[in-house]
Amino acid sequence: MIWGCFIGNKLGSIVFVDENINQDVYQELLQQHLLEFMKVLRTEGLNEITFQQDNARPHTAKRTQCWLENTGQEHNFKIMRWPAYSPDLNPIENLWAWLKLELHRHYPDTKHLPSGAYVVKAVLKERLMEIWWEIEEEVLNKLIESMPHHVEQVITASGWYTSY
Repeated sequence: MIWGCFIGNKLGSIVFVDENINQDVYQELLQQHLLEFMKVLRTEGLNEITFQQDNARPHTAKRTQCWLENTGQEHNFKIMRWPAYSPDLNPIENLWAWLKLELHRHYPDTKHLPSGAYVVKAVLKERLMEIWWEIEEEVLNKLIESMPHHVEQVITASGWYTSY
């Protein structure tokens, strides 16, 4: 599993998780990586931060929600409430798609990597890390700028499927 974050045109970490994600693993990941990113954002003058995630089970677990509420109050950030059966409008999903396209563009041999799972994972981590840190502000800006159109599409489709 891969976790990553960004806000506006500022890219946060990319984290590779080799175990099953449960609420404890997820909370630890947020503690280590999200809070560190928020600390950096604050030094750059960003103080109004809203955390957005989807409705995956580890995200919606009661203990995770409690942790987010307490941590949000302690570190001064808001948590965006996500309706239970909402279309996925999280811009990070489009960033994952972009990352996958770039991986295959930069490394067309990716789908034919020889060797065992351990070596394939190591190569993928290395390649994804490289591509992640090469993401330009323009890519992130386009993702954010596309959100009003995405929302409009969802409204037009009365909450049903869209081309996104």
